[in-house]
Amino acid sequence: QVQLVESGGGLVPPGGSLRLSCVASGSISSTYVMGWYRQAPGTQRERVARIFNGGPTVYGDSVKGRFTISRDNAKNMVYLQMNSLKPEDTAVYYCNAFRNYLGVRDEYWGQGTQVTVSS
Repeated sequence: QVQLVESGGGLVPPGGSLRLSCVASGSISSTYVMGWYRQAPGTQRERVARIFNGGPTVYGDSVKGRFTISRDNAKNMVYLQMNSLKPEDTAVYYCNAFRNYLGVRDEYWGQGTQVTVSS
């Protein structure tokens, strides 16, 4: 059992910044691919960013150049630095941990944190 808890969401004006945090129980961050997803009302859940153990990252096209994902395995933490925020970034943001180990899929989700970009 793994628990993921997000924090850092809130209300921010266009062009502003927020830093989301996700803490994982145990020492899960060193073996799992960690990611951030988001979902706005009436839309499909969108993959925002992923970070693999060792540092490689992948970003969705809509956030490239504006968002940065990072992880601190010693603290079991994952972060999403969001800059130059736009109204279309408004969504519930979810932390995700994923592993496919020897063909067995293991995945966990946080409860989500609301990000609202509005003047």
